[in-house]
Formats: sequence, C-alpha cells, structure tokens
Amino acid sequence: MQKTLIVVGGGAAGFFCAVNARRLNPNLKAIILEKSSKLLTKVKVSGGGRCNVTHACFDIAEMIKKYPRGANFVKKSFHQFFTSHTIEWFRERGVMLKAEDDGRMFPVTNSSQTIVDCLMNEANKYGIEILTNNEVQELTMVNGEWTLRLSSSRLLNASYICIACGGYPNAVKFDWLKQLGHSIEDPVASLFTFNLPQNPITKLMGITVPDAQVQIRGTRLKQRGALLITHWGLSGPAVLRLSAWGARALADSSYEFHVLINWIPEYNEHLLREKLMDLRFAMASYKIINKNPFSLPQRLWEYFVYQSRIPENMRWSDLGSKEQNALIRNLVAQEYEVKGKTTFKEEFVTAGGIKLSEIDAHTMQSKIVPNLFFAGEVMDIDGITGGFNFQHAWTSGFIAGKTIAKLLVADS
Repeated sequence: MQKTLIVVGGGAAGFFCAVNARRLNPNLKAIILEKSSKLLTKVKVSGGGRCNVTHACFDIAEMIKKYPRGANFVKKSFHQFFTSHTIEWFRERGVMLKAEDDGRMFPVTNSSQTIVDCLMNEANKYGIEILTNNEVQELTMVNGEWTLRLSSSRLLNASYICIACGGYPNAVKFDWLKQLGHSIEDPVASLFTFNLPQNPITKLMGITVPDAQVQIRGTRLKQRGALLITHWGLSGPAVLRLSAWGARALADSSYEFHVLINWIPEYNEHLLREKLMDLRFAMASYKIINKNPFSLPQRLWEYFVYQSRIPENMRWSDLGSKEQNALIRNLVAQEYEVKGKTTFKEEFVTAGGIKLSEIDAHTMQSKIVPNLFFAGEVMDIDGITGGFNFQHAWTSGFIAGKTIAKLLVADS
C-alpha cells in the first residue's frame, strides 16, 4: 500500500519538505495542507517583494552567529544542507541568485514570484496534492498511522507528518501539538519596529541613515546598521536585528523601554568633542545649520541643530559649550522612549516554538513521537533579518524530506 506524507503548512519549509521527499522517493504520496487560502505568503512578500532567499555566508561558524535562538541546532543541520546547497538547488531549476553588498541574496529577476513559481512547478512536477482552507484541528496516532481531523471535518490518514505551520503569536495555538507530548517555548515577537508616539523625529519619516548604532538603555543589547525613520518610530536593519536579540527581554518590559542612538558611530563623545573643536576653526564663518560635516541627511542635521537649541544664524566660531554639549549628546547618545512595537503580519517572525531538545537535528524527527517531523519557524529557532530564517526553512525542510524518503525505503 502506498504510504502518505502530509505536510502541515504551505510555506517555504513545507513546500521544500514535500517536493524533496517526493523527488527522492517517487513511491511516496505527498499532501500539503494550508489553513489559509494563500500559499507561500512569506516567500511572496519577503524582501519587499524580491524574496531574500538566503545569505551569502559560506562558513557555518559565522552563519550561526545570526541566530539569537537555535544556533547550536542549526550548527548541526547546516552540515547537511547549507547556503551553497540552496543556491545550487535553485540554479538546477533555472533560478539564479545574486548577492548584494550586505550579503542578502535575491533571484536575479528581483521578483519573489520567481521563487514562488519554482516551488509551485516542483509541486506540480511531482504530483503533490495541495489542500487550502484546511486547518488541522487534531492529530492522533493509532497503530502506527496518523489521523488528522481538519477544520472542514474531513479526516485524512498518513504514515508521516511534517509540521511546517510557521510560528504562532501565542502559546494557546500550540495546544494541538502539546497534546502529542511536546513542550513549547512561549512565543514572543521578533523582528519588529520601535514605536515612538508623538515624538517629533517621526516628522522626518522616510529618512534613512546608512550607519547608526542603537542600544537598549541599561543593557548590553546593541546593533549597528542602517536605520529608518518612519511615521510611527524607528525601523531598518539595525532596529530589526536588535528586536530579535532582545525579543524576550523586550517582551518582559511590555515593549516599553529606552534606546540610545549614536547617529555617527565612528565617533564617541570624546572623539566628537575633538572634531567639533576642529570644526569651529575650519568652518568658522559658516552657519552651523547650513554646513553639515557628518554626511547625515540635511533634514536630520537641521533637526539635531534645533534639538540642541542652536540658533539658525549661529556660526561655527560662535558655538558655545552649552550648545556643543547638547549637540554631542544628540549625535552620539540621543535617547528615545519606546512605547510599543509594530509587526507586519506577512513577515511576522516569532521567537519560541517546539523545544529543540525534543527534535533530532540530524533528521528533524521528533524524539517523542515516531514519524513526526518539524520544519521551519514552528521550531524554537529564529534568525535576524537578511535571509537567515529562509535558510533555516530550506535546511529543515530538505532534511525532513530526505529522512522521510529514506524511512519509506526502510519500511517497505
């Protein structure tokens, strides 16, 4: 009798598990269940619609530094399927990837639809059945066979199950998996932006600073990178990475905390003080507001001048110690009160999920229940922004699919 794999979740990890399991063992029947009406949603919206497929890092020891949670787990799994394998897998299917200066990798078409089409073509090629609008309500095993009760009241049977349903925003959503005996690390948001209600800097929305340092006051949590001012607060890679590393601590603070920003991180207070002393002589006759010496966006420089109570007509030669101290503080240690976060539903990433101690990193199989596998964000693994979460999805999906294909041979 033909054996069936059911993959719960129609995202990157789920598709990768199903298509690779069928490719490696054509005798296996594969079904993908998706609770919504849409497939590969995060693939579609990732990277501003370009799909940040992976990251151009080819050293596992370096790569694992990008995972706030799960680094030791992916250190093992990456030996089976790493960034180079991802690039080659898509290349073999006619999809070429390119690396940008910051290491992010996208399809050369600059369109996520290229990745969506590739995965859908593979699913069609291997005859994978896809059922949308079908959420799993209950999962039980009887005599070594799985039975799934769906939201449509339909019952499905399977020999192998791969859970690739993504992250959940709260622990209650994991109850159907806890009933199988698995433990959950409580989920909290990761990769979110910082809200600054009514702060005047939000009037500068749209301004990007290519290099800034953001630190959570009172902690060692800090990140350096591009910073974007939005109409609700602060975003950009530096903030998103900081939110990932501080996910649990910031959740514990109910997302109310203070950040310190160094807008010119090549300077500290001492170096900047020396620089300003030099500027008072080198640009003595120039108005401070008109002569921006730090390559900052002009509107942002004007904001710092106003915030430092420097008159519009003041020249560099007239800069007093009070105004100078205020300018130094605003440039290298400006403090903002954060009240709340903003997450984007389609790109929502959670820290938390199935405890990794209960999953075999070499097979993605549950250590508690036989023939049960996990892939992607449902596990307590999350990376910072830059293609790292997708790489974990490809890796875990591939390993789960490969293991299931081998199990089928052994069970036959």
